Amino acid sequence: MKNPALTILCVFALLLSPAAKAQIDEDQLGAWYMYFWGKRLDDSNWGFQGDVQYRNWDLGGDLEQLLIRGGVTYTPDNSNILYTLGYANITSGEFDSGGIASRENRIYQEALIPQKLGERVYLRHRFRFEQRWVEDQDFRTRFRYALFMDIPLNRTDLKTGAWYLAFYNEIFLNGQEEIGDGREVDIFDRDRLYGALGYSITDTLRVQGGYMYQWSENVDKGQLQLSLHQAW
Repeated sequence: MKNPALTILCVFALLLSPAAKAQIDEDQLGAWYMYFWGKRLDDSNWGFQGDVQYRNWDLGGDLEQLLIRGGVTYTPDNSNILYTLGYANITSGEFDSGGIASRENRIYQEALIPQKLGERVYLRHRFRFEQRWVEDQDFRTRFRYALFMDIPLNRTDLKTGAWYLAFYNEIFLNGQEEIGDGREVDIFDRDRLYGALGYSITDTLRVQGGYMYQWSENVDKGQLQLSLHQAW
């Protein structure tokens, strides 16, 4: 005859295990709410830029990440390339738990290169190198390349009143495989593919709503994205 106490302990163990480490639901639609800003100082090559992103595992309330980022920008004379040196603070949440999974401090350098094809296609190439201090991990680096494309629909530029399509694809590559305590990651970290409809409220303020699908070494998941983009 089975021991009743042992049976009760087994039942509690089965009930508590999923709660302690919930598996990420890849079919659940997430949502990222974002604000991007940039400011170039008058009569100067220097400026500032940054963004705040509130990322959720669901449509709101189940924190995936809170990212706060800002940097100093520089554009050389006779050039349209925007260079940035910046810092980011990232808090990552555990899926369906309300707990904090990790905290990260990050320094990054990037170059943003604009390009125009024909009358309506506006491209930007972004190259970014990150130095990462992730909680409970060794020092890490990461390389990123993003291609952005904006296509106005009702005019040939992106000024006030323009409706436009926005797309991007970004690939992330880890600089190291070993991250400490015998743990390893792949060189390929993730890829993001995005499409959206945007509207230029003014010459310096735009809003976008779209969908991003992310492939990573841990999870593949779709995200609703709502973003506000401001340049002074």
